[in-house]
This record gives sequence, structure tokens and C-alpha cells, in this order.
Amino acid sequence: MSNNSESTQLRNSTYNVLSALGREADFLYSTVNKYIQDAQNDGNTQLVDLWNQIKQDKQRQLSRLMDVLEKKQNMKSYCLPSKVNLSFSLYS
Repeated sequence: MSNNSESTQLRNSTYNVLSALGREADFLYSTVNKYIQDAQNDGNTQLVDLWNQIKQDKQRQLSRLMDVLEKKQNMKSYCLPSKVNLSFSLYS
């Protein structure tokens, strides 16, 4: 008898990448822009520059995580459903 849950379980490393993607995306698309806006409202250009640099760093990290996940999915070494579409834009 085949256990259906075994075929749908994520490996820990896959879960970790997906979890990190979620945290990074949440920061990029809902948090950092608020921080930038607050610094702009306070007239703190140094802090605006810092938050923008952090945002760029996070975008690069998110892109690297996506690359790893896509490569692993293509190599079939991660347990992802075959219909998962990872071809979305990070910056739209």
C-alpha cells in the first residue's frame, strides 16, 4: 500500500527555502517601503539610503533563493509538485 502523504511531503531543506522566500518577500513587498516612506517623511536621507540598500540586498537574496529552488526543482531533487510554476517576476 502506497502512502500518499510521502509523495506530497516537503524535505526540510525545501521547506526552509520556501519559508525564507516568504519572509523575504513579505519584507520586500509590505515592510521596507513603509520604512523608506517613514524616513522620507522625517527628512532622514541617510536612513532612506540605508533602507534602499537593504531592499536591494534582500532582492538579491530573494533572487538567489529562487534560483536554488528552480535548479533543485529542475533536478527533481526537491519534493515539489510537478505543476508548480516558479516563473514569476520578483520585481513586478
